[in-house]
Amino acid sequence: MTPEEAFFTLHSGLEREGPGDAESLAWALEAARVPRAGRVLDAGSGPGADVEALLAAVPEGQVVAMDLHRPYIDELAARLGVDARLQAVAGDMREPVGMFDLIWCAGAISGVGIAAALAGWRAHLKPGGRVVFSELGWRIDNPPLEARDFWATYPAMRDRAGIRTQVEEAGFRILADRWLPDAAWEAYYGPLGARIAHLRAEAEPILSYALDQGAAEIDLWHRHGSSYGYLQVIAEPAA
Repeated sequence: MTPEEAFFTLHSGLEREGPGDAESLAWALEAARVPRAGRVLDAGSGPGADVEALLAAVPEGQVVAMDLHRPYIDELAARLGVDARLQAVAGDMREPVGMFDLIWCAGAISGVGIAAALAGWRAHLKPGGRVVFSELGWRIDNPPLEARDFWATYPAMRDRAGIRTQVEEAGFRILADRWLPDAAWEAYYGPLGARIAHLRAEAEPILSYALDQGAAEIDLWHRHGSSYGYLQVIAEPAA
C-alpha cells in the first residue's frame, strides 16, 4: 500500500473531506444570492457532501460536481445518479466547461492556491457570478508552536488579512467572510474519528501511519482549534 492509497483508504466512505455543515452552506448561499435557475460548479467536490444542498438552492438550475479524484466522482454518481440537473465530472477544477452563476469550493482551494483558482474561474463566471470558498488560516497572531509545526506542510498558511489580500490581488472583491463554526469541524472530524477506530485493528504499517496522522489532526483541533480555522469567503470579480 502506498501513502496515497492509505490516505484514500482512510477517507473512503466519508461524506465530506473537510469541515462544513448545512448552516455554513446556507449562510454562504444567502450571501451569494444564487438565482433559482443558476448554474453551479462544485469545484473539488470530493464525494459530494454539498451537492444535494446546492441542487436544492437552484431548483430550476444545474450543478456540476468536479474533482480530480475519479473514485469520488464515481461514488457521487452512483449515490445520486446523473441527470439533466446534475453532472459529475472528473477533471481539474480550474478548467471547468461552460459558465456559472456560482463556483463553490469547500476546503479544496489549497490544492491549487487562491490566485491560480480565481484566475482560472474568472473566465467561467457569468455576469454577476460569484465564488464561495473556504481556506485554512490562522485566527490569532501567535499560534501555539505545536499547531504551527503540524501545519508547516500546508501550502502558505496565512491569517485572515493575508487570505483577503490574496483575493483582492487576484482582482476580486470580497462581499462577506467568516470563520466556519465548530459545528462544521465536528461534522467532519466525528465521522473521520469513527473511521480511524474502525480501521485500527488490521491496519498495515503505512495505513497505521495515516491513521495516526488523522488522529493527531483531530486531537490538535480539540486542544488548539481556536488558533486556526477555515475562513469562508464570498467574492466576485472587481471589474
